[in-house]
Amino acid sequence: MPLTKRIEGRPTLEALFKKVEALKRVHRILIFAGTLFLLGGPFFYFVYMPHTAAIDQTEKEIAGLKQRIALTKAKAKNLPKFREEYARVEKQFQEALKILPDKREIPTLLAGISQLGIDSKLQFRLFSPGKEASQDFYVKIPVSIEVGGKYRAVALFFDKVRRMDRIVNITNISIKPKAPLSTDLVTKCTAITYRFKTKADELKEKKDKKKK
Repeated sequence: MPLTKRIEGRPTLEALFKKVEALKRVHRILIFAGTLFLLGGPFFYFVYMPHTAAIDQTEKEIAGLKQRIALTKAKAKNLPKFREEYARVEKQFQEALKILPDKREIPTLLAGISQLGIDSKLQFRLFSPGKEASQDFYVKIPVSIEVGGKYRAVALFFDKVRRMDRIVNITNISIKPKAPLSTDLVTKCTAITYRFKTKADELKEKKDKKKK
C-alpha cells in the first residue's frame, strides 16, 4: 500500500485533538490523572522510595555525626579546665600524703619519732606500735611510748612531734618522778599516727565481717 494511503487511513493529529476537546472537562482531568499515575507509579515505587530511605538514613547519620562533633568541641574547650583541676587535685593529694602516709612509709615515720626522742636527750624504755584501728578512709596506729629524762627534754620531744609534717597526736600522758624527789622523770604516753587505707585493708575488713 502506498505510504500516502496509509497516512490517509489513520486519524490525523488534528482529528485526535478535536476528539479530546470534545470530551468533558472532568473526563479530560481523569485521563490526565490516570496518565500521571501510570507513568509516575513505577517511578515512585522503584526510584523515589528507595532513594528516600537512603536519604533518611544519611540524614540520621549526619545528625549523629554533628552531635558527636559538638560534644568533641565542648570537651576540647573544657580541656584546659580539666587539666587545671587535675593539677590542683594532684597537688592536694601530695599534700595529704605528707599528713597521711601510706603503709610503706610507716616504719620510717616511727623511726623518725624515735629519733626525735633521742635528739631531745630522752632514754627510751618502751616503743611499741599497737593494733591498728580502721576508720572511714584511714587507719589509726597507736604507739605505746615510755621514756626517761628531764621535764625539759620531755617538753622538747612533744614540741618536735607537734611540728612534724605527719599527723601525730600524743595522748594518755603520765609523768612521774623516777624516784622520790628526783628530777629524772618517767613519762608514759600514746602517740597516735595515721595512714591511708589500702585495698588490702578493705578486703581484710570484708573477710572479718563475713567471719562474724
